[in-house]
Amino acid sequence: MQNFKKTLKQSIAIRLLSGIATMILLYGGSRSGKTFILVRAIVLRAIKAEGSRHLIVRYRFNHCKQSIWYDTLPKVMKTCFPEVKYTQNKSDWFIEFVNGSQIWIGGLDDKERTEKILGNEYATIYFNECSQLTYDAVTTCMTRLAQKTSLVNRAYFDENPHNKRHWSYLLFIKGINPETREPVNKDNYASMLMNPADNVENLPEKYIDTVLGELPERKKKRFIHGQFSDDNEKALWKRNMIDDNRISADKLPSLQRVCVAIDPAVTSEETSDDTGIMSAAMGPAPKIDNVRYPELDHFYVLSDKTMNGTPLEWGSCAIHEYKTYKADRIVAEVNNGGDLVEMNIHNIDSNVSYEAVHATRGKIVRAEPVSALYEQGRVHHVGSFRELEDEMCEHEFKTSEPSPNRIDALVWGISFLAGFSQDFTEQLYNRFGMTA
Repeated sequence: MQNFKKTLKQSIAIRLLSGIATMILLYGGSRSGKTFILVRAIVLRAIKAEGSRHLIVRYRFNHCKQSIWYDTLPKVMKTCFPEVKYTQNKSDWFIEFVNGSQIWIGGLDDKERTEKILGNEYATIYFNECSQLTYDAVTTCMTRLAQKTSLVNRAYFDENPHNKRHWSYLLFIKGINPETREPVNKDNYASMLMNPADNVENLPEKYIDTVLGELPERKKKRFIHGQFSDDNEKALWKRNMIDDNRISADKLPSLQRVCVAIDPAVTSEETSDDTGIMSAAMGPAPKIDNVRYPELDHFYVLSDKTMNGTPLEWGSCAIHEYKTYKADRIVAEVNNGGDLVEMNIHNIDSNVSYEAVHATRGKIVRAEPVSALYEQGRVHHVGSFRELEDEMCEHEFKTSEPSPNRIDALVWGISFLAGFSQDFTEQLYNRFGMTA
C-alpha cells in the first residue's frame, strides 16, 4: 500500500466511512476522488472479513462495467493493494480474494441481471452515481444488505449533486425520508463534500481551469463546486415533474405505439451538434398507485441514445433502437437535411418505416404541449436519463444557448405519439392568448 498517498479530504472520508453512520454519501464535483476512495474502502472490508460479499451497483450495467470493472477497481488494486491476489469471474461479474470474499458489480437496467444480483446478500452495497437511481430502486437493493459477517453492514453512495428535489438531498442533507417526509435518525446518515480542488495533486495539469472551466455556469456549480441546484424558473420542465412520475421497467403497461425520434445534426464534425435520438411510447397508465388521469393515454421515455457521430453511426443507432423496441416508426426533423435523412435511414435498412416532420414554428412553441403533458403527470421516464433531464430543466430556449438536441428529439417523439400537429399547437396558443 506504500504507493498510495491520501489527500486530506480522502483521509477525512476514510474515517467517515468507518464511523458511527452506516449510510454514507460522498458528493461533489467531477474527478474529486470519491469513487476511488469508496472502492478502496470496499476492498479493505473484503480483505478483512473472510467470505464476505460486497456489491457495487449503478443504473446501467455497461457504465458500471466500464467505470468500475475496467477502470477504478484495477487502479485501486494496483495502487493500494499490489500484493493482493484475486481472480475475476466475467460470467457473473465479480472478483474473489483468496479468503473467499467477493466484490460484485451490477446494473439495474436489466431485469434478469437485477434478479441475479438481488439473489445474494451483501455486507456492503455501494450505489455509484446514485443521482441516476430512483429511491424505489435503492430501497429494494437495501433489502439485500443482510449478510452476517464480522463487519458492520454499510451502504455507500456517491454522486455529482443533482437537484434539491432529489431523494439524496432530502435524505442525506435535509435528513428527511423522501417518501414520508418524516425525520430520519441522523446518527445513521452522514455526508461529505469532495471537489476537484481537493484532489488537484491527482489530476492532469490545468484540468480544473481548461476542462471544467469551460462549462456553463450552472454546470460549474455541479461539477466544480459540487452544489445541489435549484430549479431554473425559466425552464419549461421542473425536476418534480420528472421525478414524481418516474417508473421502473416492470411498471410498464402493454404499449400501444412506439417510435424512435431523431433530431439530426447538420454536419458530422467533432464540433458539430449532437444528433438527438430518443425512443418513446404511448399506452395506458402505468402500474403504479396514485396515478393521475388513469383514463387517458400516457407516454413513456424508453431510451436516450443521443450521440455525436456520422450519418452512418446515428442512422445505425436509430435503427437498432427501432428493432430493439419493435417501434412502429422512425420520425425525424428534416429542415436541415431534407430527403438526405430518409435516404440515410433507408440506405442502411430499406424496410424501416419512416416519417419526416417539419419545424414551421419555434422550438418553445413545439415544446409547450409536451411540457403540459409532464405537468399532468402523463409522461414517465423509464429509469433515469441524466443528460436529457439536465437539459430539460436548465434550457431556456435562448438563441445564445447550444441547440437542445435531446429536447428536440423528445418533443418530436412525444408530439408524434400524441398526434400534436402544427394546427394543434397554434390552437393551443390562440386559446390561451399566447404568442410564439
